[in-house]
Amino acid sequence: MEKVVIIRYSELGLKSERVRRRMERALIEHLGRALPGVRVSRERGRIFLHTSSREAVERASRVFGVASVSPAEVVSAEFEELLKAGLEFALPRVRGRSFALRVRRVGEHEYRSTDIARELGRRILREADGARVELKKPEVEVFVEVRGDRAYLYDEVLRGVGGLPYGTQGKVLALVSGGIDSPVAAWMMMRRGCEVSVLFMNPQPLVDERTPKRAEQVVEVLASWASERLRMYVSPYGEVLLKLLKAEDYRMGCVLCKRMMYRVGERIAAREGALALVTGESLGQVASQTLPNLAAISASVRVPVLRPLIAMDKEEIIALARRIGTYGISVQPANCCLGPPPKPVTRATAERAESAEEGLEVEAMADELAERAELREVSPEEA
Repeated sequence: MEKVVIIRYSELGLKSERVRRRMERALIEHLGRALPGVRVSRERGRIFLHTSSREAVERASRVFGVASVSPAEVVSAEFEELLKAGLEFALPRVRGRSFALRVRRVGEHEYRSTDIARELGRRILREADGARVELKKPEVEVFVEVRGDRAYLYDEVLRGVGGLPYGTQGKVLALVSGGIDSPVAAWMMMRRGCEVSVLFMNPQPLVDERTPKRAEQVVEVLASWASERLRMYVSPYGEVLLKLLKAEDYRMGCVLCKRMMYRVGERIAAREGALALVTGESLGQVASQTLPNLAAISASVRVPVLRPLIAMDKEEIIALARRIGTYGISVQPANCCLGPPPKPVTRATAERAESAEEGLEVEAMADELAERAELREVSPEEA
């Protein structure tokens, strides 16, 4: 009996015919990249992996754009053959247990979905000792999906990561520190279909090698979700950061630091053809992330700044970091730069920031940091 893995999508089905076909092609391409050597086929509304591998099921569920995955057996849609195969499939699963049949039919057939459910259910109850029908909360669900001249039998629907196929929504540049928040923000934009390049502002020599190593490790995890290498820029930030933190208006240190990061990001984004910056800021989480401070920081650049975590609390972000696989890396011991000023400003303005930057030649600094940024190709971490 042929075995396949059924791939379902959700949002793609709401697109126009032209856009849906384009996104389907992108999804198939990424499935092929995540599962080299596995044949992929499609028909309207469904994509199929021609394999029985459990690893393929797990890997497919991590591909952006996949709503759910089911390992299935393929049988004939001829009514009597379908009933025989359905009974053989269901018996070992439902004996002594409550069950429900979930039947779906697409195409023209001489029978209805209710005909399958009624007759197959009757045969199961006759043959399976102790089996009983329970439609609301059954112990076992047996799915029958009829599509044209083929039918698919399965008993599992594994939730996928959802979102849109990677790369279908343009490119962004994510500022990633290696801490908990910024990798999650990058992942969320990847899930929404954005191709992501990464900028890490390396505070060495103000920190030791653990900090840049941690940042590269989280990018490896992100690359595993994309099933391809990610472009990572590493900018030597330590000496410039020290100058910013020694500014006369020392309470503005965190705001000046972020403004410089954004400036460098804007320059790298232009080089990459990225249309926006992505940051891990969450409103009010720390002093630099108050609404006035975020406004003052954003005023330093013209490129759009996307903050997918802005309304999430810390526990929500941590839970997502655990799911992604970056949390264990992000909480490894590593240095912070120098820590915030004793009393950091929480209600900065763009005018105050510009005044604090007078005499620092911030634009020339940003040019140099962008020019000196080292480009690395970070390969996916082994899943």
